[in-house]
Amino acid sequence: MKETLTKTKHKKFLESLIAGDRPACSAYAHEYLRNNHSVQELYEEVFKASLYDVGKLWEYNQVSVATEHLASAIVEAILNEFYQEIASGDKNDKRIILSCIEEELHQIGIKMISDVFEMNGWYSYFLGANTPTKDLIDYTKVIKPDLIGISMSIYFHMPTLEETLQRIRKEFSDLPVLVGGQAFQHGGKEILEQFDHVYYKADLRSTESFINELTENE
Repeated sequence: MKETLTKTKHKKFLESLIAGDRPACSAYAHEYLRNNHSVQELYEEVFKASLYDVGKLWEYNQVSVATEHLASAIVEAILNEFYQEIASGDKNDKRIILSCIEEELHQIGIKMISDVFEMNGWYSYFLGANTPTKDLIDYTKVIKPDLIGISMSIYFHMPTLEETLQRIRKEFSDLPVLVGGQAFQHGGKEILEQFDHVYYKADLRSTESFINELTENE
């Protein structure tokens, strides 16, 4: 564990996260923003990087499943602390539905993406982890969004993602779909190429650029 922590840029936050110290993590996050860092930097360089490190420590049996779950819960709680600050009051009538695929339980990444859309004036409908495809499709018929966002963290869920995209395309032939998640670090982007209007974005920065492109092309 010491070697991983030493290489981590935000070591103090990661140490507090592993210790389950939510007040210390929250204080670090608020101080980070006060030091003229953006919300996107906080999400990408502190939250995302630290959770990736916790995941690596779990893979090497250096922290328990309980520690990993608590770390995720702390980060998600801090995300909720910032919601009123990041939600744009100036809405542009654009709508996005965001969810994880079925059996996918890691929802923090897609929640951060949801916040980025909110910051850019979109109405974001965040469905969270383990959303059944049928329910996603049914809700899409109700909301009629301009975009669907789907997240997947576990590479072995790739067949489920492919089936989900097939079912979305059957119901909504032209509706753009944004796809991302840690799973794609291990491959799988070629599966997306068989579908029209499906876009892979690796991080918050590329997602925000994508949002700007959508706005410019109107």
